[in-house]
Amino acid sequence: MDNIFDDIPENMDQEIFNPLIDSESIKIERIISKGHTSPDSGWYDQDKNEWIIVLQGAAELTFPDGSKFSLKQGDHLNIPAHERHKVSWTAPDTETIWLAVHY
Repeated sequence: MDNIFDDIPENMDQEIFNPLIDSESIKIERIISKGHTSPDSGWYDQDKNEWIIVLQGAAELTFPDGSKFSLKQGDHLNIPAHERHKVSWTAPDTETIWLAVHY
């Protein structure tokens, strides 16, 4: 048995993506951010729907129309396939732990 809050590295130079389940129909991953954002150029544009929940920390997502969603612990959001988005902010002083379900 594993714990979603275990094995958090002290060095967070890069955002961490840990696949928990990865099959043809579904992918579940733990993402750990600490002040990380999406690259300045480009957007996430995924072939599958993505449901995300922030388990710890805080983040902000931005969409091409300028809308922004601030997420804190317990907040979740469903992003339809090909809905372009980016992570515009994550808490710089604590780890933000996400659970992302691609389906």
